[in-house]
Amino acid sequence: MDLTGSPAILIPPYGGKLVNLLAEGSSRLDVLDRAKHLPSIQISLRSVCDLELLAVGAFSPLDRFMGERDYRSVLGSLRLADGTIFPMPVTLTVGSLLNIETVREICLRSPTNEVLAVMRVDEVYTWDLTEEASRVIGTTDSRHPLVSEMHTWGKYCISGPMTVVNLPRHGDFPTLRRTPAEVRSILARMGRKNVVGYQPRLLMHRAHEALTKAVAEESHGSLLIHPAAGTKNITSASVATKPSSRATSTLRRRFST
Repeated sequence: MDLTGSPAILIPPYGGKLVNLLAEGSSRLDVLDRAKHLPSIQISLRSVCDLELLAVGAFSPLDRFMGERDYRSVLGSLRLADGTIFPMPVTLTVGSLLNIETVREICLRSPTNEVLAVMRVDEVYTWDLTEEASRVIGTTDSRHPLVSEMHTWGKYCISGPMTVVNLPRHGDFPTLRRTPAEVRSILARMGRKNVVGYQPRLLMHRAHEALTKAVAEESHGSLLIHPAAGTKNITSASVATKPSSRATSTLRRRFST
């Protein structure tokens, strides 16, 4: 399936192309068979989420976990090495280089050992917690939840081209989960050039509803509500996500009437 084509009515994807790392059909079966014979590593839950976003193009134009050149550039200038604005690093860290060799393939697995992707390791480099925390977060205080998490990351970063064979499975809110390609297709079918995007961090209330509807009508555009879901505590993320998603579903029904 070609996910790179963009309906003419919409502006191009960020960076000029919509990345798609997903293997399909016989190609997927071939990669899955090859993965059985490769050394493998289990990646963190955060990295699984990043891998999914890379695979479907949500991090376009990134097509892999960042190599050192992009990583250093993002830390120093908030841009990829080619000048594209990208404010935060997206890296895959490992604690050990056992079974990892450059120009060799490895299998990436979830924390529950599900096969996700095959990566050819092109780069291995180290990162500095103090530098990244101070530049990205603005603090090295371990009371900050992300700084605290960074202390659990491995000392090495690995990067290289990937072929993704399985996305993480999500049992909740199937009607709300959409890939960038699916969202662009829906927006194109709505037939409006302008798109009003709103990303609420908290539950939307009547004032938010009125504001977003008014702006969409004034701009003669489609309205895209893109809620940020989850919490700093992964174990309680579903508690925070469920009311937000239900509220979004209710708003979608109200807007369509």
